[in-house]
Amino acid sequence: MLSVRTVLAALGLAALRARADLDIYVDGGLSSGWENWSWNTVIDFAATDLFQGLSSISLTSDAWAALSLKLEGTFSQYAGLQFDVAGAPPDAQIYIESTGGGVQSPTIPFSALGNFTANQFKTVLLDFSQLPPSGTPLGNNTWDRISFQAGGNGASYHLDNIKLVSSIVIEPKFLSAEPLASNIIAVTTQGAVDFSSVKVTLNNATVSVSSKITYSPVDAPSKSITYLTLSKTFAPGSLSIAAGGATFSFTIPAVLHGSVTPAVTTPINPHVYGVNFPPSSTYIQHLGTTVGRWGGNAVTAYNPEGDFTNAGNDWYFENRVADEGNADEWLGMVRSGGSAVLLTVPALDWVSKDATSYSYPASVFPNQQAFDPYKPDAGNGKLADGSPVTPSPDPRNAYTSWNASMATNWLKKLKNVPEFVAIDNEIEIAHSTHQDMHPDPISYDEELSRVVTFAAAAKAALPNVKVLAPSTCSWWFYWTSAIGWDDTAAHNNIDFLPWFLQQMKAAEQSAGKRLLDYLDIHYYFQADTSAENAAAKALRLRMTRSLWDPSYVDESWVGSNPQNHQPNPTAVWLIPRMKQLIQQNYPGTKLSISEWSSTNDNDITGGLVTADALGLFGVYGVDAATYWGQSSESGPVGLAYWLFRGFGTTFGDLSVQVNLGGSASTLANTLGFFAAKDSKTGKLSFVIINKDTKPVTLGVSNVPAGNYFARHFGGQAGVAKWQTNLSLKAGDNIVVPSYTALFLKQQ
Repeated sequence: MLSVRTVLAALGLAALRARADLDIYVDGGLSSGWENWSWNTVIDFAATDLFQGLSSISLTSDAWAALSLKLEGTFSQYAGLQFDVAGAPPDAQIYIESTGGGVQSPTIPFSALGNFTANQFKTVLLDFSQLPPSGTPLGNNTWDRISFQAGGNGASYHLDNIKLVSSIVIEPKFLSAEPLASNIIAVTTQGAVDFSSVKVTLNNATVSVSSKITYSPVDAPSKSITYLTLSKTFAPGSLSIAAGGATFSFTIPAVLHGSVTPAVTTPINPHVYGVNFPPSSTYIQHLGTTVGRWGGNAVTAYNPEGDFTNAGNDWYFENRVADEGNADEWLGMVRSGGSAVLLTVPALDWVSKDATSYSYPASVFPNQQAFDPYKPDAGNGKLADGSPVTPSPDPRNAYTSWNASMATNWLKKLKNVPEFVAIDNEIEIAHSTHQDMHPDPISYDEELSRVVTFAAAAKAALPNVKVLAPSTCSWWFYWTSAIGWDDTAAHNNIDFLPWFLQQMKAAEQSAGKRLLDYLDIHYYFQADTSAENAAAKALRLRMTRSLWDPSYVDESWVGSNPQNHQPNPTAVWLIPRMKQLIQQNYPGTKLSISEWSSTNDNDITGGLVTADALGLFGVYGVDAATYWGQSSESGPVGLAYWLFRGFGTTFGDLSVQVNLGGSASTLANTLGFFAAKDSKTGKLSFVIINKDTKPVTLGVSNVPAGNYFARHFGGQAGVAKWQTNLSLKAGDNIVVPSYTALFLKQQ
């Protein structure tokens, strides 16, 4: 059957053919020169259930699997990628690689490409000069591979008419126009538009433009934003901007009043702006990240003699050379960017012996659930029902011995000394993540023993280093071990983290020195936002309440089945709860969250969640935090860091008290408001995060009049680093568009 074809003119662009396009797939199969490098995906290159021409590609990918197409040659000279897609809607993303150069483009989520349906093709055109959602250019490289990768839910959809286009012409267009601050219209454009056509009316009265400034971000140069300063300030009511035949209309809402109290401050620890595995020193400098963590499941098996590691159950229990290479050299790179460093020290009995061995060969364990598509002899160590294969393999097949003395010797030799060390990573679930080297569940007592032993080893090598532990993976394991509630009962029904703190206090008394400086936890929001619809996004944006709000019953299994012996058990109340446990059981210990995530790095709501969390870490006194994942510098999560600290312009180091009218808990569903003072200059900064689907108007007293440097991302202006300078008069209201984070710094 021939479906109806609907053309999606991506970003308002039209393709012109100055020379021949390069076909990738037309009918029945891949074009000459293209190879199928896909994995864990059922593919029919000649599907006839939905097609244009003679056939299409029907594909069903497992979680994180992909249709991956490799060219014998490179396609750097082409201007864009065009394809037809039908799916409802695919949980998938696209990225482009240089296999020879080991370089990958930012991921492009299908959600940034428009709306799709199961029985109708739409044509997508990706302009390599401005990849969605951020507008980042693909850049010049030896590009030769294109992957359509499923998300965590897997994906089934159809593709057709895939080709590389030779040239693209940009159509001049007004993309958006929206109110910002007290009297600015932020107009986003592409191409050479005519601003004489712009007309602004407020409550049916024409408002003139007194000045305009245009800005194009470095990492999204194909779009620009022009800030039109109006002759009068916004007032509640109707706002309309006519531009180039388009009309952008808004309702300016009633004013939400509040105040800041600059005299009431608490310190913000700069180490809350950390990330896991920052990829370069320029990344650190551009985003202003303050801690780089060498962590995650693979580091449990890191062998500094050869830089070997093992992916554990994340990838078929295979050894490899560590992705980041030598830990000492990597620490030096992070240090050169101006960041502190957090190094994870292995604390089990084994580390990888080489870069090629694996634990579950098919020749020994033939009946495994799955095998590596690139190394078919390497299995995942599970039977068809998901249970571990038996008997457990001999660890010496893939590993070599490791102990505390070896850890001490390694740390002593480091040229780049870390400020922090963590004692392994989530070892409470080692029986799962590293079942090949530690198949038995780890008890309270074993975990404590390993932390004490390797903490002492770290302190012996580096007396001034700060030790973080136990780096527990999740809410469930804050309170019990992998053995379960029998283990808790055997320890007087004391939940794990308070018991651990008590025991580390006793260990200090025995050792004559602190062996634990930071209680370190990992925190992942438990609510299910995978649907990525409006309801899921609203849930994602309000779930930051679990970080601080004792009245917020977690909208997940935690809220109905909390499984702990703590007061108010259905509320996570994470930061105050952990600080209370510290005060009760081991005063003086600091709090670290060395893994956390927004739940979607590619959606604008993920960026807003990240910005909200960074603000909350400062307000509620977290001492260190590092985001999990290597988020794109120009993606939503990267923009959250840039907002607070990018390119040397930073939020203040003293959190300032903020009071807004109404219930703090209710407001937090749709609004984040943070104020800070610079302890050296006394200047104020503000971060306002509008998590609502409509604008917000704030009337906040004690905001000084004068000039401000402004940054923002989101809203109709999209995912890019927008910035300008503006002025506020005494009593001015501040308008923030929907789904927008705004930074203001007093000049």
